[in-house]
Formats: sequence, C-alpha cells, structure tokens
Amino acid sequence: MLYITQLIYIREGQEAIFHQFEDIAIPIISKYNGQLLLRVRPDEKAIIESSVEQPYEIHLVKFTSEQDLENFMNDEDRKRFIHLKEQSIESVVLIKGDKL
Repeated sequence: MLYITQLIYIREGQEAIFHQFEDIAIPIISKYNGQLLLRVRPDEKAIIESSVEQPYEIHLVKFTSEQDLENFMNDEDRKRFIHLKEQSIESVVLIKGDKL
C-alpha cells in the first residue's frame, strides 16, 4: 500500500476553480485502486503549532501500488481538466509513505 499526503496551497480567489477540478479528479481515484481517506480544510483553531504556511486543504490518499498512482496521474479524463488545477493551485507538498 502506498500512502500520499498532500498539502495544497490555492491561489487567492481561485477556490471555485479548484473545487471544479477536485469534483472531477477525486472520483477517478477509485478507478485506479485508490481511496481518498481524508480531506481536511484546516482553520487556524485546528493548528496547534506550525512552521509552514497553512494549506487550503490536506488530502490523505492510498493506492495499492506506485503504478496505480502513476495510472491515476496519467488518466485521460483527469488530464483534460488539468488546466483547472494549474490555474487554481499555487503549490503542493506531496509526501509519499507506508503504513507502519
């Protein structure tokens, strides 16, 4: 099992565009043996300590393999709407890991 954590930083005023992309991309995850485990939009009260900028959203996703993740990233339906992601997202911190 491969676990992906994303800290997603949105361009100001592009939240609706980001949501359009997510409405397309998130359902595609299951097509590639993946599962969205957690999607959080943290507010300042939820952060106890931080030395990084507060992300707009945090996603935790699991895939059965690295190849499944790669197949998801290369999905044609997802790629047709990648311009929405590029327009709305300032940056993403992607962390790959295993369950211990």
